[in-house]
This record gives sequence, C-alpha cells and structure tokens, in this order.
Amino acid sequence: MSTQIIQWYPGHIAKAEKQLTENLEKVDLVIEVRDARIPLATSHPCLQKWIKSKKHLLIINRKDMISSQALESWSQWFKQKGQAPLWCNAKDGSGTKQIKKAAIALCSELNIRRISRGMRNRAVRALILGFPNVGKSALINRLVNKKVVQSSRRAGVTRSLRWVKIDGKLDLLDAPGVLPPRFEDQASALKLALCDDIGQAAYDVELVAIEFLKILNQLNKNSTPGLNPKILESRYGITPVDNQVNPNLWLEIAAKHHTSGDVPRMAQRLLDDFRKQLIGPISLELPT
Repeated sequence: MSTQIIQWYPGHIAKAEKQLTENLEKVDLVIEVRDARIPLATSHPCLQKWIKSKKHLLIINRKDMISSQALESWSQWFKQKGQAPLWCNAKDGSGTKQIKKAAIALCSELNIRRISRGMRNRAVRALILGFPNVGKSALINRLVNKKVVQSSRRAGVTRSLRWVKIDGKLDLLDAPGVLPPRFEDQASALKLALCDDIGQAAYDVELVAIEFLKILNQLNKNSTPGLNPKILESRYGITPVDNQVNPNLWLEIAAKHHTSGDVPRMAQRLLDDFRKQLIGPISLELPT
C-alpha cells in the first residue's frame, strides 16, 4: 500500500504493555499465540526483548483457516529456523492437549531444582501473549475445559491481566493483546486488519476490502497451492476477466448484486465472509 491507512494504539494497550513487563518476572514460561493466516504479521517485534531468558512456547492458532498445503509449508519453514510450533484450533479444541503437556515439560526442571532445595512442587506459571484477537482467551477456555475468560472474535475484549488456574500443574496469566506503538509496516497492518486482529476504528473498510482483492489477485497469479481460484465467483456469482479482479469495479458490481448498490456494506460483507471462512481457507502469508 502506498498510503498509510491503518493506525491504532488505544490507551488500554499501552497500559497492558506496562503491566506485561511488570509481571514477566513472575512467570516461568511465555506462551506466544499467533494467527495461522498471518504467522509473521502476528509476531511481535518486542517479544525477545520482553521474554529474555524465559522459556518460550510458540502456538499457532486457527490452523483450520488455512489449507493443509500452507500448514505443511509453514511447518517446514519453522523447522528450518530451528522452531517447532504447536498448531491448534482453539475453537474446537484440536491440538490444545499437546499445549498443556508441552508447557509442563518445558519447565520440568523448575520443580526438580525446587525439590533439590527442599522446597515443594508448584504449578508452572505461564503468560499467554499475542496480538489482539489471535485466540488467546479461547485457548485458555479450552485448556480449562470451561469458559473462565471472555472470548470473542474481535479485538480488545481482554482489558487487564488475570491469573487462571488450570490445575495443580499449570497456572496461566491471561494478558490483553499487545500491538507495536506504530504500524510502520503497512503490509503487516493490512493483514492484521483483514484478520480482525485490530479494531475496525483503525481503518477504512472499503480500502481494506480493495487491498484484500488485490492480495487474492496475487495469490491466484502465483497459483497458490490449496487456493480455489474461483472462490469469489463461487460465492458471489461474479466472473472475473482472465482470472483477475478489478477491485474497485468488482466491489461496485458485487454491491449491485448483493447490497442494493451499497459499496461500503459490500466491502464489510466481503471481509466478514473471509473471517468466517465462507470463501474457503486463505493464507495471507506464505513462506518465501
């Protein structure tokens, strides 16, 4: 994008970041949660500065929202980087049992040291960290097997830090989503907006929908594995020319067909359909 159309840094996130740094000393492990559709854009640039020498467990949520080919490509990419993320879908619980086991295993030496000093075992203390709306609260509810924290597919629901006891082996500190102070990289900011990982007040829905259509054009041009090149045609009944969509024109035509000519409402519908996976699994990022 040539212009800066996205900027969001609400006051509660600045407060949360301050609380976060103050509470990091109390935890043994940082569980970082990312969005499978944008695993790089949901990597916080300050993460390593925050966690320092703490144990780190990388979780990539919403694995159901990308193709199996994309998941395999990312798994190989992370492996080459020396990382082994755990993939999950917090919505249906798949992959969450392995997260609890991995968290406890990573910190197993903690209680070994405590016992050697004549101290009692205690639960591993883990901080759940990530961008807004990547599924942190939904993951906690799955780990506890009941709804203990408010969860919603919109940014900014969790506003303050709170401890959640899983069992005698694991305690979790749920933190609000944290964003960088500024979105210097508008390409990453766009992906966050598309995935509803930042508040809608930060951007113009119509402009973001147009950028989404441009991304689909590029994915189709690259013959992206696992992507149905006719996803828009199948959903909205509008045939693109030479498999390429003119974003502005497409929105106008789609609005005439579906929203009585209301282009902003059509733009919102397009984004909602992507977020609800009504136009299939789409990876906005792929390893290069």
